[in-house]
Amino acid sequence: MKRTGPVPLIAVAVIAAVIGFIIDQLLTSSGRPTFTPSLMLPILLVLLAVITVILALPIRRATVSGTGRVDPFRAVRVAMLAKASSLVGAGVAGVALGLLAFLLTRPVLPSSDSITAVVASLVGGIALVAGGLYAEHLCTIGPSDDDEPPPPEPGVTPSHH
Repeated sequence: MKRTGPVPLIAVAVIAAVIGFIIDQLLTSSGRPTFTPSLMLPILLVLLAVITVILALPIRRATVSGTGRVDPFRAVRVAMLAKASSLVGAGVAGVALGLLAFLLTRPVLPSSDSITAVVASLVGGIALVAGGLYAEHLCTIGPSDDDEPPPPEPGVTPSHH
């Protein structure tokens, strides 16, 4: 499994920011109030980040000490949770950024409660990205001796297919 790089995270965040901006634009153009996320959202995002890191810690301890046996299925599940968490965090942070951009570009600024909720969601999304990436790092092990290709035999030239 490849580790999550910056390109997919940035792409998800940019697409989500555009979607967040468009959602608020459509809501206000139809006479409805802008979308304001619940204050529970950032709390849940940070909680998910903490849980993801906690799930990855035993895997890291087992691989670093070399004494513990790592269940490969559990390691893959936690690594995939970490990858998904970072992508979801980038999406939530992007939507929050789009909502914030919409709110700050209006001639009349909205209430501080709605700006606070959007900024808190942005921070929660960033925390989930950080937690997911850290947990993914904890689940990464270095290449083992079995992963290395065998050295070529003397006198044999490798083929270049």
